[in-house]
Amino acid sequence: MILRARALALAALVAVASCSPARFTTDVNAPTKHRVVSLVPSMTEDMFAVGAGDAVVGVSSFTDYPPQAKHLPVVASFASIATERVVALHADLALGIDAQDRLSGDLRRAGIPVLLLHDDSYEDIFRNLVTVGTITGHRDAAIALVGRLHARTHALVRSVKSRKRKPSVFVVLGNAPVFTVGKGSYIENLIVMAGGRNAASDVNAPYARYSAEALVARQPDLLIVDPDVHLNDVLNQPPWNALRAVKQHRVYTLPNAAILERPGPRYNDGLAWLITTLNRASQ
Repeated sequence: MILRARALALAALVAVASCSPARFTTDVNAPTKHRVVSLVPSMTEDMFAVGAGDAVVGVSSFTDYPPQAKHLPVVASFASIATERVVALHADLALGIDAQDRLSGDLRRAGIPVLLLHDDSYEDIFRNLVTVGTITGHRDAAIALVGRLHARTHALVRSVKSRKRKPSVFVVLGNAPVFTVGKGSYIENLIVMAGGRNAASDVNAPYARYSAEALVARQPDLLIVDPDVHLNDVLNQPPWNALRAVKQHRVYTLPNAAILERPGPRYNDGLAWLITTLNRASQ
């Protein structure tokens, strides 16, 4: 239930964002920000990763990493922002993603600077880390972190087994309705780097609903599943029971959804897990 609500909220936000461009109402070259509220969990991880964790005074629901962030005041969800709480925290910046543009209207009217960043693509991960580092006075640390992340990525990619045919991977973010990742998502990039291909590459959006009929027609080689979906409970039902991947027991549940689904500094953990999983599935 939690995952479905989160997935549908994300779909709605993406749809809204596509209707009007995001407005970036704070200059990254403005004075350093010392009291920041993070409107999504990934931005919280970015803040702590570049060494600016002490500046975070408020977070969003589902924030679970790093551990110290879980105890901060919650000021936002995937579908709303508690403007009065943000004001009460004397925040000098609200940091979120461009899909939250319309949700941020009350913050702007209250005089809270808002910075909304793109977070769909693989390159966005690194751009956002540098931006967050810049606005909090930790630019050098952010650049050094990006270098370390790239180095680990290159090492992981070198461990990918050579195979004649790349297995098709379908990522299950929701099952009622079916929700997955498509073109433009950094997750698709990670699948490719892990030696696979996205079974839902026909979707021209980073995240979208996917028809049961199309899923059966595609017949992906394996399923990667968010643990909150509890897909094992419905594998004996359509459309799942019509998939060869299910019949061949090639259904793999993420040990922690955030390592793959959250565009931030832990993406290499998701990539490492994908590589191990695809190698195992190809045996």
